[in-house]
Amino acid sequence: MPERLWSVYNETKRQTEGLIPAIAANSVNPDTIFANNEMSLRDTEIYGFDYDYTLAFYSRNLHTLIFNIARDILITNHRYPEGLLNYEYIPNFAVRGLHYDVQKALLMKIDAFHYIQLGTVYRGLHPVPDEEVIAMYDGCHVPLENMSDFYGKSSHGHTMKQFMDIFSLPEMSLLSCVNDFFMRHNIDYEPVHLYKDVKEAIRDVHVKGIMYRAVEADIEKYICYGEQSHAVLKKLSEHGKKMFLITNSPFDFVDRGMNYIVGKDWQDLFDVVIVQADKPGFFNDRRKPFRRVTDKGALLWDRIHKLEKGKIYKQGNLYEFLRLTGWTGSKVLYFGDHIYSDLADLTLKHGWRTGAIIPELRKEIKIMNTEQYVHMMAWLQALTGLIEQMQVRRLIKTKRSHETKDIFNPQFGSLFRTYHNPTYFSRRLSRFADIYMASISCLLNYDFQHTFFPRRTPLQHESPFWPEHSPYANMLHAAQSNE
Repeated sequence: MPERLWSVYNETKRQTEGLIPAIAANSVNPDTIFANNEMSLRDTEIYGFDYDYTLAFYSRNLHTLIFNIARDILITNHRYPEGLLNYEYIPNFAVRGLHYDVQKALLMKIDAFHYIQLGTVYRGLHPVPDEEVIAMYDGCHVPLENMSDFYGKSSHGHTMKQFMDIFSLPEMSLLSCVNDFFMRHNIDYEPVHLYKDVKEAIRDVHVKGIMYRAVEADIEKYICYGEQSHAVLKKLSEHGKKMFLITNSPFDFVDRGMNYIVGKDWQDLFDVVIVQADKPGFFNDRRKPFRRVTDKGALLWDRIHKLEKGKIYKQGNLYEFLRLTGWTGSKVLYFGDHIYSDLADLTLKHGWRTGAIIPELRKEIKIMNTEQYVHMMAWLQALTGLIEQMQVRRLIKTKRSHETKDIFNPQFGSLFRTYHNPTYFSRRLSRFADIYMASISCLLNYDFQHTFFPRRTPLQHESPFWPEHSPYANMLHAAQSNE
């Protein structure tokens, strides 16, 4: 039996090495638009946009700024130890989409089936041993009632919080740093209080305008990618498309950024501009009326009977927006970076088409195109097939799986995968976004007659029709035939 196993193993390895050049040649373009659902731009007449991380992309300096201000708020307003000043923002520590157990103070990655990915559970800045995780959760599964609510929040008995937007990266880093400080100094603390204090400090950075004023004062330090967003808006305008902006950010902040990205006439490109919309409440709460905002930021008291081009509106709600514009159904395509706050309600309740902006996609695709990644994944899939066929021990496969995690992020791996399964983030992305891309600049690569089709990969019970879906099955069969 051992000789037979080694023979099949070596033949599998030999054939895998032969497949790698063909796989490596079939690289993915990072500027591609990917489809979860069939969608034609021919049918799209109206384009809507969020502002932050959709039209305006920020440098890492912004995350450092948010971290530092929130850390100082904890010390000044909440009487946290001054020793926290020794901690700085860690840019590559966390990834978007992670879950945080509020009561246990654990940051982790969970897959689409609510299973914790072992090796990605962190208390503070240090990993928690797998055995300890299994003991705490009586396995690796997180029950539905413990998961975050529909919008990723820890409310109404849910013990998990999911961090879904890019602004949450400094929040995860700060939570981990404060936890680390308390553990290093053997300070007894209540994790729930810590979570709420950090959440409040981060909120103050935004709500009290501290971040907005800092960015406006040094726009070039914080905003990048401006010319690409301008090119997309200009192309849409030249093709006679209607455009609107719905953002939670205040007008002064948006105006300063759009002046930098597009120019002083940026409002001429948009048919409707809505600021401080309070998404996701904007999509569900029928009670809030629209209110006019002057160029000086003053609020007017007159009733809004129509949404006019060249004027700025605050708050409001989607139901009133639909009534005043008549922009309903699949002729509308809205882009945003937050899968819950920007996209979920629109696709589930209102039938708009949705486009998710995932800036991390570009980096992950570039990694996937490397020879190192192709080699690891080809061999991992070959080993998986071999193990499934021969039912042998999984030690080598486990080692390879950890290597594929580390190549994306040493702590938490890829944004999109937990070993074989999609992440919880991926599951929500595929449900709430018709299309997704690294930035709206990807639209520049397509004409407005283009139809996007999701890739038809076989379901588990379907026979693969195309050779690329089953090279390893064919290879294993050949290896065993040679035996």
